[in-house]
Amino acid sequence: MSFTAIISLFLLLSCFSTASTTAVSDDLTAYDILQDYDFPAGILPKGVTGYQVDRTTGRFYAYLNGSCSFSLEGSYELSYKSTISGYISKDRLTQLTGVSVKILFFWLNIVEVVRSGDEMEFSVGIASANFPIDNFYESPQCGCGLVCDNAQVFLEASTWHQGEAFWILHYIYI
Repeated sequence: MSFTAIISLFLLLSCFSTASTTAVSDDLTAYDILQDYDFPAGILPKGVTGYQVDRTTGRFYAYLNGSCSFSLEGSYELSYKSTISGYISKDRLTQLTGVSVKILFFWLNIVEVVRSGDEMEFSVGIASANFPIDNFYESPQCGCGLVCDNAQVFLEASTWHQGEAFWILHYIYI
């Protein structure tokens, strides 16, 4: 092999080794990556098991152990598939797949999320809704959303106490 061919091969391999795809092996979490792009961690539920992001194109994937759903504030029901994907840039998620919201009787895909100052805008294509960013500082948990502590208190109290205490707590938390 000639010296020029060796140098060309070295340069080619150097380009591949410095590619900007971040994967699970890095120290950063998917939540850290969101914050790098100015998003709060709470737009993803707890339990993300891995992710990939190409910092050149913005293409990303986030992985959960399985599908995930929960209610927020009793008005919105959210569902995440085991793989969430789209394109990320500063203050903008586009071509989002794997996240849907139940509005009345219909499940609609959330296709875009835009941060504008202290507001988050979630778009389902034909309509959008804005929410204060501080609603998303904490990541919800699959199954119980943001009220898991109350559910846990109910569960512990209902199994620890019998009779009246069970029914009082049951009434309070349901």
